[in-house]
Amino acid sequence: MTNRTEQMFQWLTSHGYPVRDLQPASSDASFRRYLRADLGETTRIVMDAPPENEDCRPFVDIARALFDAGLHVPQIIEEDLEQGFLLLDDLGDRQYLDELNGETVERLYGDAIGALVTLQVCGPQDHELPPYDEALLMQEMELFREWFLLRHLALSLDEDTSRMLDQVFRLLADNALQQPRVCVHRDYHSRNLMVTEQHNPGILDFQDAVFGPVTYDLVSLLRDCYIAWPREQVEDWALGFHELAMQSGILNRELHDDEKQFLRWFDLMGVQRHLKAIGIFARLNHRDGKPSYLRDIPRTMSYVCLLYTSD
Repeated sequence: MTNRTEQMFQWLTSHGYPVRDLQPASSDASFRRYLRADLGETTRIVMDAPPENEDCRPFVDIARALFDAGLHVPQIIEEDLEQGFLLLDDLGDRQYLDELNGETVERLYGDAIGALVTLQVCGPQDHELPPYDEALLMQEMELFREWFLLRHLALSLDEDTSRMLDQVFRLLADNALQQPRVCVHRDYHSRNLMVTEQHNPGILDFQDAVFGPVTYDLVSLLRDCYIAWPREQVEDWALGFHELAMQSGILNRELHDDEKQFLRWFDLMGVQRHLKAIGIFARLNHRDGKPSYLRDIPRTMSYVCLLYTSD
């Protein structure tokens, strides 16, 4: 047992929780880890976020805001921000990724899109979240250059190529900044959505939420780095969301009724996100010793190539 796990046992015991067993509950691309605590009659999830690497406070603040908005997120039962421990409701182990197939996808994505509308209508507002501004958008895309092109592929970029990348990043950032702004989960995909019997889906990993482009979470869901669907089907789902967003007031029907414009926002937002994700997957391999994410790069890159070849 590691010192960290021993501290966790002591913390739970001091709060009156008789822990029978602790087992890994899910993997994470950060320094956080999640463990399922067997408490006898029930189970709970312990989030272990070492304070030198992670700050629990955004998770706590946003979890409470999303719960108040009516979304199915883990309730916080106990917290120790100094040690970096949280005791949470257990939303189960049925990831969307494992249960999505041709027979279930319409229902599961229908639930996820409905929850996304609620997030954008009732979730935290601009004064409650950091802005998804130009600096953050550009910083994310630089991960692609730094970690994928230069580090992973060991390319040497000449001046023309570097200038071209700068221009592409600028275009993608401008596209994002043109869009109506809403609460953005920032990682709304099949590994962070849980299939639940009631109030589906359960929503995890929302601590990095920001206030930004309306299409960001939608493209995270529909052009998922971990599972792919035919383009026509994806566009049908995206336009279904577009109509819901106008009905619910997220979008203004007089200003945002153009489906082609919405799909362009959606497509280019996806390229921004996927360039970032490719950079993160390469960084996870080279910096953090997590090579398993490399297998998701081809699928993620295919979305970028698909848009390029279709244009």
